[in-house]
Amino acid sequence: MTDGSQFDSLAELYIDFSELPFRRHLEFPSVLELVGPVDGLRVLDLGCGSGVYARKLANDGAATVVGLDESAGMLDYALKREAEQHLGITYVPGTLPAELRGSFDLVLAVYVLPYARDYSELLALCQAAADALRPGGRLLTLPLHPTMRTDPNYYERYGLRLTSSGPLDDAVPVDLNLRFGRHDAHVTPYFWTAATLERALVEAGFTSIIWHPHRAAKADDVDAAFVQPYLDAPHAAIIEAIKAPPQA
Repeated sequence: MTDGSQFDSLAELYIDFSELPFRRHLEFPSVLELVGPVDGLRVLDLGCGSGVYARKLANDGAATVVGLDESAGMLDYALKREAEQHLGITYVPGTLPAELRGSFDLVLAVYVLPYARDYSELLALCQAAADALRPGGRLLTLPLHPTMRTDPNYYERYGLRLTSSGPLDDAVPVDLNLRFGRHDAHVTPYFWTAATLERALVEAGFTSIIWHPHRAAKADDVDAAFVQPYLDAPHAAIIEAIKAPPQA
């Protein structure tokens, strides 16, 4: 569906990435507030990577957590953590088994849609999320923000640099330089306009599409001067959508 191999050697980087202040003070609070209580829910972490969100959801009480990813290196790391922590998370490579389709209350797809290289791959990712959900189930997904800043230095304080190969439009590749601490790595996501993202979601069977803003955590150690530029122009959007019920 997409090229997961560019992440095979980056599991430890993504674990360290999850400790960056912008994720702890902005992304995680925003996403988890929208997720809400997960007690008793069946949750799929689509594109789970090293399992950061899967572990958060399991620790928060989800009844079932499944992590799905195409990167063997990422899944190897996630499986090692599961063997140590015994959280009850199931990790699955590649595509979701048929017996699990239509069974989830929530699909979380963080930084997944940007790795669709063309519209057919974007639609396939949206369809994979829809196929996993029961009717009325929710998707929360984080693509590149349609109004993200193109100045490569704008997000440098947050541990990343984004450089576009041209004017931002559908399927334009973006160089994402993850540069913080001891890390300096490049991956290639793709930009998608708001109209095209919504078109793909609707074609996949979603309705009630909502674009949510990021919110800063309410904590004493949150530096307003640090978080405000990101709140003004986040590099990622947060989209919520509902799987439509079957037509009578």
